[in-house]
Amino acid sequence: MRLDDVRVLDLTRLLPGPYATQLLADMGADVVKIEDTGAGDYARHTPPVTDRGTGALFDSVNRGKRSVAIDLKSDEGREAFLDLAADADVVFEQFRPGVVDRLGVDYESVREVNDEVVYCSLSGYGNSGPYRERAGHDLNYIGVAGLLDMTRNGEDDAPRVPGYQIGDLGGGLFAAFSIVSALLSRELGNTGGEYIDVSMTDVVASFSQSIAYEALAGDDPRPGETALTGLYPWYDVYECADGQYLTLGALEPEFWQAFCEEVGKEEWVGEHMTGDPDRRAALREALEELFVEKSRDAWLEELSDQTMTGPVLSPAEAFEHEQLAERVVKRPDDAPPRVGFPAAGTDAPEDTDESVPGHGEHTAAVLSEAGLDDDEVEALRDAGAIN
Repeated sequence: MRLDDVRVLDLTRLLPGPYATQLLADMGADVVKIEDTGAGDYARHTPPVTDRGTGALFDSVNRGKRSVAIDLKSDEGREAFLDLAADADVVFEQFRPGVVDRLGVDYESVREVNDEVVYCSLSGYGNSGPYRERAGHDLNYIGVAGLLDMTRNGEDDAPRVPGYQIGDLGGGLFAAFSIVSALLSRELGNTGGEYIDVSMTDVVASFSQSIAYEALAGDDPRPGETALTGLYPWYDVYECADGQYLTLGALEPEFWQAFCEEVGKEEWVGEHMTGDPDRRAALREALEELFVEKSRDAWLEELSDQTMTGPVLSPAEAFEHEQLAERVVKRPDDAPPRVGFPAAGTDAPEDTDESVPGHGEHTAAVLSEAGLDDDEVEALRDAGAIN
């Protein structure tokens, strides 16, 4: 799980791309954040702001990276970027399709100076299809509401997207996975450099496996009509006496039996997987009446792990939970807390760089590493091509 000596030129901003390259940085990659010479990544200035004076989003997904400020719209800036790309393992961009071509930093241009490069493009809709040039955020991506919002939401089952920013984060995650896969393929000799086109909308579609078959086969599954979206009362979310919520996920017979026995309702055991909608409705009503008898935490104290129940937690509660606190929440002594790398391993980096780069902080150093001498760096600065 180590990417030591892998250099990534990161042209992305805000959340999806920086999240992907944060995962790579946490695995040891040298991520060089390429920012414009103006404001740089907008997330630097987006509230809320941490006690280090940077936007919390920027602080969370740009740690351990280096920042180089280059004006890619200038000839000098473009040439400076290509000098850096000549020795890079990865170039990662998040512009709308066509922008890198106009800037002259597209895959073919980079490939002329580095035919072994792994070049990844991440966008809302990808580089093909009728929506390729369309801008988008999570709620605009095709299918987010339909493919992710498949849970029961009260009496009217009104659409509501439970996976906030799932397209952005999922796209970033899949981009990181694709980049690492391409690097491995190159190292194995299967390929040289290659181009990767990741669509955040495609990733959302990939997340819909539990309902995809029915939809593709001609049906139109709706909330409350499939096994994992509220059809079954033994797999649903219930309100408790204190207005908090508890999940019940007893799809398997043994878990349902354990739940029924622990709540003193052995007569419910035979209702599991009934195909009678009236019996399911009656059971759901009985479960609703049961759960409102006690608070969420009272139920959690009473029910064992064998009942497949769990709390619905607020973000603050979730990050204070002992399971997440032990495995993924990082609270460095010299940096604000954040969510760390979401996997453990025997060779995973134990210590990560928690510093955040100042805008253009490493411009001169990184260009020097690429072979430019002090006079050349100063000439670029005088021309306004770098900060």
